[in-house]
Amino acid sequence: MENIFRSIAAWQAAGKKTALAVVIETWGSAPRRAGSLMAIADDGRFEGSVSGGCVEGTVIAEAEALLKNGERSKRLSFTVSSEQAWGVGLACGGQIEIQLAALPAKLEEQINLLLDAIALRKAGNLMIDLSSGHLNFREDTPQESLACDTASLLLPVRPKKWLIIIGAVHIAQHLAPMAESTGYDVSVLDPRAAFTESRQFGEAELIEDWPDEYLASAKIDDRTAIVTLTHDPKIDDAALTLALTSAAFYIGCLGSKKTHAARIGRLQKA
Repeated sequence: MENIFRSIAAWQAAGKKTALAVVIETWGSAPRRAGSLMAIADDGRFEGSVSGGCVEGTVIAEAEALLKNGERSKRLSFTVSSEQAWGVGLACGGQIEIQLAALPAKLEEQINLLLDAIALRKAGNLMIDLSSGHLNFREDTPQESLACDTASLLLPVRPKKWLIIIGAVHIAQHLAPMAESTGYDVSVLDPRAAFTESRQFGEAELIEDWPDEYLASAKIDDRTAIVTLTHDPKIDDAALTLALTSAAFYIGCLGSKKTHAARIGRLQKA
């Protein structure tokens, strides 16, 4: 979502007309789930995906026509039974329904509010008025799934999943970019300057601090995963003591069976 709306803001700043495509319903083997987004500019540039490549070309063409003709919104359906679906690659049996919405030229304020909320890991709902294209983000409990009718589309906005890696070790140099490529925000935490300096961890945030001090003030929620990699009880155990009482949805610890048995013993005593 962040990349989608950053692209829209950049294109609008350059004077381009823009549209947003949203997957609103899928059946069968459709490769992208409901809520997937794609932004399209009137010159054919796009960001995001609604099908993993199957129908993108057709959706871009429909968006360009929408913007050229001055229409506000359009519903697109691709099913295996239609000739168009076979032509765009849905012969595997998937069905996709997509809502197209033309966006107004001046959305800087609304987009900035949304991007700020994403950066601060705030949750809420984004309402898109299909008659005008206006956006309205409200910080709130996100609804369970998107809702779309003839007048509006409501998208839940949840914080990106966040991986906290304890230990700036060589395995973290591979794990961090792997997590980033699947959509996680990543932080690498290690109190040892010698480990955090002169090493690359993709685009991950590097934090030189003790885990117990950092995690005590971090906003760990149910979209946070914590992985310990140092093998050093002074560092790993300090992180686990807080992680195990947090809302983190996943906690992983590197170590052999012997190392892990000793770790469990220390945690039980604590």
